[in-house]
Formats: sequence, C-alpha cells, structure tokens
Amino acid sequence: MIPEFDDTRLDDPEVLASHDEQLRQLAGTGARIRIEAADADLAAGATDVKPRGVVVVGAEARLVRAVLEPVCPVPLVAWSLPGLPGWVGALDLVVVLASRQDDSSSALLATVAQAARRGCLLLVAAPAGSAVADAASSRTTLLVPTRTGDVMAAAVVVCSLLNRLGLAPEVNPEHAAEAADMVAEVSSPHRDLSSNPAKDLACGLGDADPLVWGGSVLAARAARRIAEALRLHSGRHALSADAGEMAQVMRHVRPRDPFADPFTDDVQRRPALVLLDDQTSDVAAGQTSELRSLAEAKSVRVCELEAGSGTEVDRYVTLLMQGLYGATYLGIGLGTDEGARP
Repeated sequence: MIPEFDDTRLDDPEVLASHDEQLRQLAGTGARIRIEAADADLAAGATDVKPRGVVVVGAEARLVRAVLEPVCPVPLVAWSLPGLPGWVGALDLVVVLASRQDDSSSALLATVAQAARRGCLLLVAAPAGSAVADAASSRTTLLVPTRTGDVMAAAVVVCSLLNRLGLAPEVNPEHAAEAADMVAEVSSPHRDLSSNPAKDLACGLGDADPLVWGGSVLAARAARRIAEALRLHSGRHALSADAGEMAQVMRHVRPRDPFADPFTDDVQRRPALVLLDDQTSDVAAGQTSELRSLAEAKSVRVCELEAGSGTEVDRYVTLLMQGLYGATYLGIGLGTDEGARP
C-alpha cells in the first residue's frame, strides 16, 4: 500500500518526539562546524605553500572542487579512483577528506599512502589515530583532526584553510555555522506548519515526485544532496539534473486532468519542481524563468528554497539545510521515515 501524506503528523508532539534524534542531528550542524573549526589550524609557514596542482579525494571532494574552481590559480582535480594521476608529485597538494572513522576504504588508503610516498604536500581531514591519518603521516602532512563525523562540516573547514593558502575564496566557518543555525531555528519542530518553511516544503511534496534544480554550481551540488535525502526519507523518485535535462523531463509531463477523481480513478503522482536558485548569474535567472514557464504550462507545482546572503559556502549551507529539513518532514508526514538519517 502506498503511504499517504498526513500533514497533521508534522505538528503532533508524539510523532515528532519519535523522530527527535534525526531532528537534533540536523539542528546540531552549526555546532559541528564550530567544533571542527576550533581544532583546525595550519602549521607555521604552511601559508607560503604554492602547489603546482591540487587533487581532492574522499567524501565531499566534489563540493570542495566546486568551491575552489572559480578562483583556484592552479590545475584542480576531484579524484575518485584508487591511487593518484601519474603526474602528481612532490610539487602538488593532495587534499583528503575522511572525517569519519568508517571513511578508510582500501581505495582511499591506497591513494593516501601513494601521496605520502611521492612526497606530496597532504592536507588531511580525518580523526586523529585513524587508518587514513596514519597512512598520511609524513613530514609534509598537515592533519586537520575531526571529531564530529560530519563530512560537510569538515569540508567547510578545509575550504577555509585552502583560502589561507590562496587556493579558495573566502570561507568563514562561523558564518557557515550561523547560516545552519538560522535554518534550524525557522525549521524547528516546535514551529507549527503555518510558520515553518521546511514543513511547508514537505506539504508541497506530499503527493509528488520531486524534480530538484540548482541554478549555480554549488546550488546544483545542494540539489543532488537534497534529491538523495528525498529518496532516502520518502522512498519516492527524486531527480536532480541540469536545466536542459530538467526542461526535457518537464516537457514530457502529462497535462493535469481537471476531472480526474483521486478516490476512484487511477491517478499517478505528478512531479513538483523544487527551485534552488541563488541568483548568482543572468544565465541562472534565464534558466529559472524557462523552468517556471514550463511548470506553469504543465500545471506543475513549484516549491522554492531561498539561498539568503553571504558567501557561496554560506548560501550552499542554507539551501542544503532547508532541503534536508524538508526531506525529513516529508518522511515524517508519510510515515516512511522510521530509522532513516539525514
């Protein structure tokens, strides 16, 4: 039997109490960013390092690449295969993101060990004493000891350190933490549906298959993460794609039948468009307009997430956290979210 969305569950104290751990995990994102930032520092003299190239491996490597790409003055690669590209050597920086104890896969360990053997400068975010930290141990290794297991928090802190090396734009972990806190405040389970944008998003997706689109590189990255969370929490199809592919999907949506009876007819779930447009370019604005027009022509519901102000990373955190809260409330409203995690 396909579960039906029940919006009364979103304000039911007993139901919300049964999902307290999930909601607390989301609310603690800002605190985890601060914890990781407090332990992170660069060794004396490290700020003078000027690598020939940068290779990023591990969890959230693509997020770090997306942050660095607009300003990084040297070649940059997000690498997912075991080992390293043949050209990587002692003149290059290898950034390793393994913020959890269970991130030490054999492929990642092989990559880290190879980087250490080649004499690469290593910037490693991993728990102290973990297999990755041990494999990366060398005189050219800068260890960022992680404690929370939050891969996004570690990525934010690593980006802030790379900014000090002149490889990334300005990233302030405290501002990113404040962005997460602001979303947590307005999305709190103690706020009822009438004043809670995350619960409102869940209601907008309660009878739909979400199509999630981001209007910039980082918004697109957030869209992919949100689509993953929507699939996890609801068990439904959720698609994230670029504007061209999303437009093609929208063009093939069947027109709504205004005479269909949802109680007697075999009515299929319709899509809903979730827009994450942080309005950073005229190109994104044009794509947003096109997708809105297609949605209107096909009678497709549109849900919007606002990026707010701040740096690109701050806006990414804001968009992602709104989507994760919405996905969690969607699972709660459907009753499909028992045991799921954001």
